[in-house]
Amino acid sequence: MAVVASLLPVMPSAAFAQAGTTYYVDSKAGDDAKAGTSAATAWKSLDNVNAAEFKPGDTISFKRGSGFTGPLTLAAKGTAARPIVVQAYGTGPLAKISGGENDCVVVNGDHWRIGGLRASGCRWSGFEVGGDSNELIGVEADRNIAGVHVTPSGSRNTIRDSVLTDNARMSVNDDGGDNDSGAFGVLLNGDDNVVTGNTISGSFARSEDYGTDGAAVEIFGGDRNRVTHNTSRNNETFSELGAKKGTTATGNVFAFNVVTSSRSRGSFLITRGSRHIVGPVKGTIAVHNSVYLPARDTIGWSCHDGCSPSILKLRNNVILVGGESGWEDGKGADEAGSVYLGRKARFKLGPKSVMADPKFVSRTDLRLRPGSPALGRGVGLAPHWYGGKAFGKDITGKPLPASAPDAGAYQH
Repeated sequence: MAVVASLLPVMPSAAFAQAGTTYYVDSKAGDDAKAGTSAATAWKSLDNVNAAEFKPGDTISFKRGSGFTGPLTLAAKGTAARPIVVQAYGTGPLAKISGGENDCVVVNGDHWRIGGLRASGCRWSGFEVGGDSNELIGVEADRNIAGVHVTPSGSRNTIRDSVLTDNARMSVNDDGGDNDSGAFGVLLNGDDNVVTGNTISGSFARSEDYGTDGAAVEIFGGDRNRVTHNTSRNNETFSELGAKKGTTATGNVFAFNVVTSSRSRGSFLITRGSRHIVGPVKGTIAVHNSVYLPARDTIGWSCHDGCSPSILKLRNNVILVGGESGWEDGKGADEAGSVYLGRKARFKLGPKSVMADPKFVSRTDLRLRPGSPALGRGVGLAPHWYGGKAFGKDITGKPLPASAPDAGAYQH
């Protein structure tokens, strides 16, 4: 989406290439016996890439149209000033890495800037990120358990401008109780990561425990992650949060996301308090999201098993569902400045919030028509509500007004 370029700085990869050596990989015309330092002397397989000792500023260029069996293991360390770059060259589709016996792209190093790759049909994750300060930009992942998995050791990583499609396989799927999991567009187990500007679709799979399971972005045991400006289509839920006892999933932010689905069931956000086996999940913030889930078996947000303002805060959202617009127990969530519509609701409206038709342009276009009650409905928010000043724009890049913003992901 065009908005991402205005939210996070993009440094030309050519600048990085000048600082180090550029290597080329071409599965069709390459030769592992050659130097790999020009398109004419490209390597053929991932073996040389995995064995190489890359230095800060180096670049690895994969020929479009190539196909490889993973894993691609990226263990070297770049620096903030001289990251190691992975990019595409040539014409045609992105180079594809697949392999049912391995995770396809494993990033254990730090300060990698990775683009130009598709990870498909991998053992567990398309991209497994366990390092620090890495970027996935413009990658594709499909037919995995998780399109992108940021492990517990993965921190300060960014996933942006990427397409994560039909990651619809389960890792655990049995009748042994409340333990099924899988079908993740992105799974965040680490802290301080950013997921922004991505298109995520088709994250759902049959589950013995739940009927259907899956999420566009699931956070389990990760703190202070920011999930912003994403487009979600036909996923089981946009996000569900939890943590094992002794770990936390605190202070995660969801802002300016657009969530739609034509499926028969679905939800936007699921979180829980201290009475749940994977709770409490504290300090979740959801602001300026637009949600349309027209089927009857749907829910906007759920804050259960001990909900309170310390568990969930919602501001300036627009949520239209065919089922339940929101659900809370206990002391309830901290909610304001939003527009809701559903067959029923089990929560108390906060200041400036209303139950009304938000007047979306269409089922898939969640901009607001003239006369929408969401226009000017929102409350003014300090930058920490939406992840910092860099994220203070709507999903199209328009800046937020200082006061009375429109509710939802779009400003008029």
